[in-house]
Amino acid sequence: MNRQNTFIVAIAVLAAISAAFWLLLVAPALTGNEINMPVGVTPQSVTHYELHMIILWICVVIGVLVFTAMFTSIILHRKSKGHEAATFSHSTRAEIAWTIIPVLILIGMAIPATTALVQMEDSTGADMTVKITGYQWKWKYEYLEDDIQFISTLDANSNAARQLHSGMDPREVENYLLDVDNPVVLPVGKKIKFLITADDVIHAWWVPDLGWKRDAIPGFINEAWTYIEEPGVYRGQCAELCGKDHGFMPIVVNALPEDEYRAWVAQQRGEAVAEAQAVHQDWTDEALMSSGSEVFASQCATCHQQDGSGLPPAFPALAGSPVATGPVADTLDIVIHGRQGTAMQAFSELLTATEIASVVTYVRNAFGNDSGDSVQPSDVTLHGGEDS
Repeated sequence: MNRQNTFIVAIAVLAAISAAFWLLLVAPALTGNEINMPVGVTPQSVTHYELHMIILWICVVIGVLVFTAMFTSIILHRKSKGHEAATFSHSTRAEIAWTIIPVLILIGMAIPATTALVQMEDSTGADMTVKITGYQWKWKYEYLEDDIQFISTLDANSNAARQLHSGMDPREVENYLLDVDNPVVLPVGKKIKFLITADDVIHAWWVPDLGWKRDAIPGFINEAWTYIEEPGVYRGQCAELCGKDHGFMPIVVNALPEDEYRAWVAQQRGEAVAEAQAVHQDWTDEALMSSGSEVFASQCATCHQQDGSGLPPAFPALAGSPVATGPVADTLDIVIHGRQGTAMQAFSELLTATEIASVVTYVRNAFGNDSGDSVQPSDVTLHGGEDS
């Protein structure tokens, strides 16, 4: 009779654990409310998912056995039913068993885990290399073979909606806080090597569908690689607390077929040539103000606010600021070279000469400053700014 009761209770406990597992893992996946790891679109991500599932099922089996034995003992061998605790102090056989079995389990888990780690670190044989640099709070991408570089920041709609008193409903903004102005474009079917670093503080480049993340550390270069198998748009974020706008530093990867990627490369090169030519042209005040407004919204409003009111004392207001209304050379110097000891970073490597000229013109003529000054791209290059 006791054996029969033990068997019944064991079956009941096993059924309860199975039901809990179903409710927590399987049912959400079937209803579209996935709480498990994403499978991803790279060989690495598939390997990591399979490894995760192997370890998960090992843990589930161990948990079922342990909790079944535990609850069966609690229910059927409790003191209220007349059972007394055993008096033995130890069992050599039991101690050997519960030492050897876990060691074998750990070895069995370590073999596929080590294989995955070795694969993750092997970036040899790459078809192309992309250097990624983290800034507060944006990413810079440099395609070393194709001589292409650009800055990627939070898109204008998300940036506007997240401002204080914007009057916008973030729920109505598509991909709120997960979209950028310039996505990183990559080809499918190619092994791509990443060189990841940072210019100011520690960031982390993380796109879940690629199956990994890497810290971006100032003065240090981390390597990673990927091989995207499916075209599509894959989104991620900075995964290291990097300052007040850590939550507004998204990543967007646009994976394209080889021919479309090559067309994008050609387009980027054409735009670079046009930008180089624009440096030697005189821009109208209207064109400078229009371009400057866009640059300010994407690069400067984060700290100085869209209306130039700033967030004192860390981020001073630009409206009526001595920097914005004083000598033009002082304004250019701060924008190009930054200001040591403050949060104002140097934009010489982040913006082109044309963008710096337009944003300086905008700042000196917006927010009631009305200086009447007009800064040309050639003025920026003469002052020490980058000529794109």
